[in-house]
This record gives sequence, C-alpha cells and structure tokens, in this order.
Amino acid sequence: MDTEDVAAFCLSLPGAREDYKWGGVRVFSIAETKMFAVMGLAGNDLAFKVGPDLFLGYVDRPGIRPAPYLARAYWITLAHPYAMGKDELCDLLTRSHQWVVSKLPKHRQVALKL
Repeated sequence: MDTEDVAAFCLSLPGAREDYKWGGVRVFSIAETKMFAVMGLAGNDLAFKVGPDLFLGYVDRPGIRPAPYLARAYWITLAHPYAMGKDELCDLLTRSHQWVVSKLPKHRQVALKL
C-alpha cells in the first residue's frame, strides 16, 4: 500500500477525520482529539496503536519500531515501504481505530463500532 491508500483507508473508518499538526504530521482521529494513526507529511512513516499483547512481537520485526513518545501506550512505527502486507496493515489500523472507540463514552461509541 502507498501512503494515499493508507490515508484513504483510515478516512473510510467510521467517524475518522484528518488533521495536519505539529509542523507536518497527518493525524487521523476520532471525536476530534482521539488519535488512532499518525503519518509523516512526506509519507515516510506511519504510527498507530497495537495491543499490549502484540507490541513486543511487532517491534521485533524488521522495519517496525516503537513509536517515539507513544511507545508507552503501545504504538508502533512503520517505515515506508511498510513492512507488512495490505491485509495485515488494514487489520491493525482497524484494531487501532476500535481501541480508541472503546475508550469513548458509551453514547459516542454506538455509531463508531464495527
């Protein structure tokens, strides 16, 4: 997948929006402030949340490392070209989205659950 395919997939998830922050970072979020994926404006990297049970397994793989400043929250960073296939990447982005949705108040979750 190229960077625009990833961006289009992120925006296709329920309630997702895109903002540009911090001098050149594309932020994909829900409920205006809850990030589920972050991409460098140049498209050279992609960061998103994985589960605590998956974190160590992913950061041991080539091309994947803990995300700076967000690793304590189990975020990983992939360098472009991404070190995984389309299906696996889409699954992980969907999981990241759903973890963020699960932290929202119950009345906000209803329309955002997959």
